Amino acid sequence: MATGKINVSVENIFPLIKKFLYSDHEIFLRELVSNGTDATLKLKHLISIGEAKVEYGNPIIEVKVDKEAKKIHIIDQGLGMTADEVEKYINQVAFSGAEEFLDKYKDSAKDSGIIGHFGLGFYSAFMVAEKVEIITKSYKDEPAAHWTCDGSPEFTLEPADKTSRGTEIILHIAEDSLEFLDDSKISGLLNKYNKFMPIPIKFGTRTETLPKPEDAPEDYVNETVETDNIINNPNPAWTKQPSELSDEDYKNFYRELYPMQFEDPLFHIHLNVDYPFNLTGILYFPKLGSDMQIQKDKIQLYQNQVYVTDNVEGIVPEFLTMLKGVIDSPDIPLNVSRSGLQADGAVKKISNYITRKVADKLKALFNENRADFEEKWNDIKIVLEYGMLSEEKFYEKAGAFVLYPTVDDKYFTLDELKEKLKENQTDKDGKLVVLYAGNKDAQHSYIEAAKEKGYEVLLLDSPIISHLIQKIENDNKDVTFVRVDSDHIDNLIKKEENTISKLSDDEKAALKTSLEAYIPKAYSVQLEAMDSQAAPFIITQPEFMRRMKEMSQTGGGGMFGMGNMPEMYNLVVNTNSDLASSILNTEDKTHQEHLVKQALDLAKLSQNLLKGEALTAFVKRSFEMIK
Repeated sequence: MATGKINVSVENIFPLIKKFLYSDHEIFLRELVSNGTDATLKLKHLISIGEAKVEYGNPIIEVKVDKEAKKIHIIDQGLGMTADEVEKYINQVAFSGAEEFLDKYKDSAKDSGIIGHFGLGFYSAFMVAEKVEIITKSYKDEPAAHWTCDGSPEFTLEPADKTSRGTEIILHIAEDSLEFLDDSKISGLLNKYNKFMPIPIKFGTRTETLPKPEDAPEDYVNETVETDNIINNPNPAWTKQPSELSDEDYKNFYRELYPMQFEDPLFHIHLNVDYPFNLTGILYFPKLGSDMQIQKDKIQLYQNQVYVTDNVEGIVPEFLTMLKGVIDSPDIPLNVSRSGLQADGAVKKISNYITRKVADKLKALFNENRADFEEKWNDIKIVLEYGMLSEEKFYEKAGAFVLYPTVDDKYFTLDELKEKLKENQTDKDGKLVVLYAGNKDAQHSYIEAAKEKGYEVLLLDSPIISHLIQKIENDNKDVTFVRVDSDHIDNLIKKEENTISKLSDDEKAALKTSLEAYIPKAYSVQLEAMDSQAAPFIITQPEFMRRMKEMSQTGGGGMFGMGNMPEMYNLVVNTNSDLASSILNTEDKTHQEHLVKQALDLAKLSQNLLKGEALTAFVKRSFEMIK
């Protein structure tokens, strides 16, 4: 029997491992199952190149919990270790057998699926165990070995009577970690971290009912059998080629990822690249609408089919974190516990690739079936609009497929919109004026007035549209966006004829003085000659101030917060209306004030600006009028 001291470079490696090295103790199971998977895949590779003269068979990894003995067993049927290899790979902390293997067989083992990156993975066992045993037998014709360590640098290594190939790790669970002896706890961890491992994982058994024979009597009772409970899917959809998968396969995998999600995704994007880095995955577009508060952290990051995290910040562009799916890459640099990303240039390259791939896929979907793309627009627009704002590379490509819908459910790209508007919607400087509504119901009267004049009105109602408009205008100097209730549109759009005012300049000056005596300071009076049938009072907002205010409020002042903006409105008074003449010609100041306030309140009401005490007073005053 051999005894000795584990070769470590620090005096107290075990307390360090237990307290600081790993951020979450539960990952011990992920690491040990990953090691077993590596051992099995290594054997498979050695057999395939003729270096191992043994039968591969149908190996599995088994996890067993012994509550009474307070032990957890992780058993694999991989290549095992000799006593010398235990000395080399276990007793020398941070010596990575996986890295040595990949280096030795770098040409042939590139696609073997070997997971391991860290020699410290095995030592995560000591986060939950007060003693760890390894019983292992190599595929080589050498005696089995039994290694034992109680969490100190002391270990024992002696021969064992194990006859079957592979490794069994036995964890003697510490008193402060007894929660890991619960079956449901282990099952939950295996489902979280090892759900898609490439080797079948057995945890317990399940009862299956055999089918009833055709010639069975009426009183036949179906037989049941106990079978291995394999808890993982070793061949998930993202490991296959897109040509091997149908739309239904993609939907089934989505349901496998999100069993509590009852609505199918709108479409998927299959990622598959092997240069200059390796990355596979599937991203799904769920129905999103205009909600910016959608729960993120729904994309799962894997490394060679081992779950790492659902925090993919940095790898996936921020605007795509509202999507769902899986990304798997062996080239993403992780910290030693595989639970966080390290800053690395490769990460940015991966992020750029995903951005480009998503943009290309969206363009293809748009070109292949525009009608279907238009139908889905309202469910995906928030992601694309946010992408245009936050990722310049996406913005550059987005012009080919981003849509601008009208209030009448017609859809245009920006180039199509420019072509549509150039004949009828230009301002005095020759700029194209894009009219839009943010709320179809609240701005109905303004929309109808614009449509009567033959103008096209867009419906742009996402919470970040003001920011996007600003960016589009900066990049398209020939276009200006104006909300349909802002700065009355007849001031902005060039018309062949202007309506003549019935009032003289002196009368208009007197009317303005009378109006300003009764309206709040937040309102700027503008007199305008319009058709006599047009509304006498119209409230608009200065486009610039309104847009700045919207931008300051986006995300509760968080995402694009700019502080509180003052309330500012325009009161546009139609000088050709009968009401304007009545106000001007009324000598009774009380009656004049009454007319102005009633008309102003009606205009406020149409803009949803009349609330609280003012609304109560208006209703009371209106009832008095109709008595």
